[in-house]
Amino acid sequence: MLGMDMVLDIATTLVAQVQKPTLAFLIGGMVLAAMGSKLEVPAPVYKFIVLVLLLKVGLGAGISVREADLLALAVPAIAAALVGVLIVLLGARTLAQTRGVARMDGMATAGLFGAVSASTLAAGMVMLDAEGIAYEGFIGALYPFMDIAALVTAILLARMSAARAVVARPLGDGTATVAMGGGDGDLVKDILTDTLKSPAISALLLGLAIGLLGRPEQVYASFYEPLFRGLLSILMLIMGMEAWQRLGEMRKVAHAYVIYGIAAPLVHGLLGFGAGLAAHHLTGFSGGGVVLLAVMAASSSDISGPPTLRAALPEANPSAYVGTSTGLGTPVAILSIPLWIALAEITIGF
Repeated sequence: MLGMDMVLDIATTLVAQVQKPTLAFLIGGMVLAAMGSKLEVPAPVYKFIVLVLLLKVGLGAGISVREADLLALAVPAIAAALVGVLIVLLGARTLAQTRGVARMDGMATAGLFGAVSASTLAAGMVMLDAEGIAYEGFIGALYPFMDIAALVTAILLARMSAARAVVARPLGDGTATVAMGGGDGDLVKDILTDTLKSPAISALLLGLAIGLLGRPEQVYASFYEPLFRGLLSILMLIMGMEAWQRLGEMRKVAHAYVIYGIAAPLVHGLLGFGAGLAAHHLTGFSGGGVVLLAVMAASSSDISGPPTLRAALPEANPSAYVGTSTGLGTPVAILSIPLWIALAEITIGF
């Protein structure tokens, strides 16, 4: 009986959330693309929308961090970084070792799924706000911890795997080749530098710094906050159209990517939910915070990750990791948000 009630609660929540603007615009974009609509949003407009959303999240986080308890922030931050690393390690043991999947492509995909989608996080925040569910204001500050940890881990593992393959490859005279290059320390430094310089992380950290060190409350309340939901709806429309268009790319790669793209957000979300639940019992981390940590874990980077991976792992096939992420991972992650809300309500209560 309890199991049936849980299923009914989750189903009811899913139906209610699909009717709300965030998911409605995503589904609407997919429908338009499926019908062959010529609707387009100019790239500069898209970039502006993303910039405003990231600055808003960063500013809000920075303003809240000023008065946040250091312990309350530290534990979720550590949990977020650990989840990012764990997601990549899981991908390395599953997708990257699947027959027919190139190791480099599998690791790049795992890195993208371990990193965070700011738009998915923003969608989660909007849904919680609509439900009147409270969460910590510093949630946006957790983004770079999971994002950087996942990308660094994926790129390091991919490079180390490639180096081992070079070392093990025999030459014509029976000897083995030797991988040359800088040390792991230099590689980590370069990856960290590239990630911190990426547009998404730069905008988020800039907002965080200004919110923490400046006094941007007035511009935050008069400009960023009023625009946030409207711009997010346009972003969801764009992502819906892109998601449908990129489904065609899945024909070029192994069927394993389809399975991974559908299953990974749910598995990763459960990992994030478990980490958030642990933080809840250790420090009183809110139920809304637990939900958003699960949302971050379920998401896959659609802004900062692809250019970082393209630069660091040029051998990887973008149609594999970007197609899997945008075409399948992101819609599944967004549609799974009501699941995390329902689980939190059952396990923690609001």
